Amino acid sequence: MVVALSTVLPLVRADEWWIRWFDFPRLQILVLGILLIGLRPLLGMGMSRFQAFLFSTLLLSVGYQAYRIFPYTQLSDKQVESASPDRNGITVRFITANVLMTNRKAEEYLRVISEADPDIILTTEADPWWTEKLKELNPSYPFQVSYPLENTYGMILHSKFPLIESSVRFLVEPKIPSIHSGVRLPDGHVFSLVGLHPRPPGPAHSEETDQRDAELIITGKLAKRSSLPFVVLGDLNDVAWSHTTSLFQKISGLLDPRIGRGMFNTFHADCFLIRFPLDHIFHSAHFKLVEMRRLSHIGSDHFPFYAALSYTPKEDPSQDPPAPGPREKEEAEEILEEADEKRP
Repeated sequence: MVVALSTVLPLVRADEWWIRWFDFPRLQILVLGILLIGLRPLLGMGMSRFQAFLFSTLLLSVGYQAYRIFPYTQLSDKQVESASPDRNGITVRFITANVLMTNRKAEEYLRVISEADPDIILTTEADPWWTEKLKELNPSYPFQVSYPLENTYGMILHSKFPLIESSVRFLVEPKIPSIHSGVRLPDGHVFSLVGLHPRPPGPAHSEETDQRDAELIITGKLAKRSSLPFVVLGDLNDVAWSHTTSLFQKISGLLDPRIGRGMFNTFHADCFLIRFPLDHIFHSAHFKLVEMRRLSHIGSDHFPFYAALSYTPKEDPSQDPPAPGPREKEEAEEILEEADEKRP
């Protein structure tokens, strides 16, 4: 019954955090369901009608959970094609990392950055202490957008490439920033980048998810309207397989390199049994994937997430981005209207 209930609850289109939370542990629910099915022989050959009903519900729940997470396994088709480094275009290497504001192991983070040698770094939960520690990156990353905060929503963007018309915007909430910038590549081409860290669902953060969802939809619309190649990265506080993330992809037309390759769970770094893919890098069809991996522990509750993307000026028609239907467009507008009504 627990497996069935935790499967059905996310189907309810409600904003309450305790309902939306069940979007997260689909793998854990699936494993629990499989274990319970394995215990079926202990009940003997016969079953009452109620037991048969419960077992049928369990089978359906396991099947549905497997269906939802299947795209994030290596058995699924890839949404983003693979590319060889420096052969099909310019390779741009990204890191997005939630460093945990109270974490003081800056040397671990700097070591990981040095080893991965990314071109662009988005650091979230950056406060003034982290801003000071990360000044060590300045010689290698001369282009920056820094907005430190002590509310766990500060962020810093470091880049080896020139940043153009950079800005910090507050898309939904006055204390939740996002970074928007153009990035000029060595060949002169420019792509747009947005760094996000919306408020997570939970009693300590937000009783409802409407603000988080609205920030994703607004960003998705920006990506769709942009005439430039587009990259969105950050700690989105939402799992890859959630309904909201799927809606974001359809509204934005951006691709998820995780699909067909694995989950690459980034949170919780200190708890092996409860890990989810919360840190993301989405991109337009101008990019293909060279490499993607979860980096080593930096003392945070998140692992840094790394992706190397090969850029070409024209979109690859073989990479078919998801598109919204009338119902998805209507739902996106409803999310924005609800968030606007609650805007302080």
